[in-house]
Amino acid sequence: MNRHLNEIEGEAALFCELIESIDVADSSWLRKISDVLPRLHVAVAALGVAPDSISSGGDTDLDVRFELYTNLRRVIGCRDSYWMEFDLMEEGSASGSLADDLTDIYYELKKNLPYIDNPISQVVDDLRSGFKFHWGQHLVDAERHLYVLGSRNQL
Repeated sequence: MNRHLNEIEGEAALFCELIESIDVADSSWLRKISDVLPRLHVAVAALGVAPDSISSGGDTDLDVRFELYTNLRRVIGCRDSYWMEFDLMEEGSASGSLADDLTDIYYELKKNLPYIDNPISQVVDDLRSGFKFHWGQHLVDAERHLYVLGSRNQL
C-alpha cells in the first residue's frame, strides 16, 4: 500500500502543481496535463476497491473554486467544451467541460494531498470513494477529451 500511496502522492502533487502554475504562454501545459492524468488514474486504481460510502466533501470556498474554473476555461479556450457520448441521443444535448473536470479533480486531490503520508487518516478511503462516486468520472472524461485533442494535434 505504501508504494501505491507514494505513486498517487507523486502524481497528485504533479497534477496540482500543473494546475497551480497555469501558463497561457506555455503551449505544452495541456500536453503535460494529458500526460499526468493516465498515471494518476493507474495510481488511484492501484489503491483497490472503494468503500460504498461517499467521501466527505471539502471545505472549498465556492468563489475560489469558480475563479480556478474560470481561469482554466480561459486558458483552455475553444478546446474546453466537448460532447459526451449520450449527448447525441438526448434532446437539448448537454456537453462537458475540461475546465470543470480539471477543477473537480484538483480540489479532490488538493484536500487529501497533505494527509497521504498519514496511514491513520481516512485519506485512502476518501480518495477511493471520491474517485468511485465523483472525480473518477471527471478523470475519465478529461482523459477521453484530451485523447481526442491529441489525436487532432490540438494539445
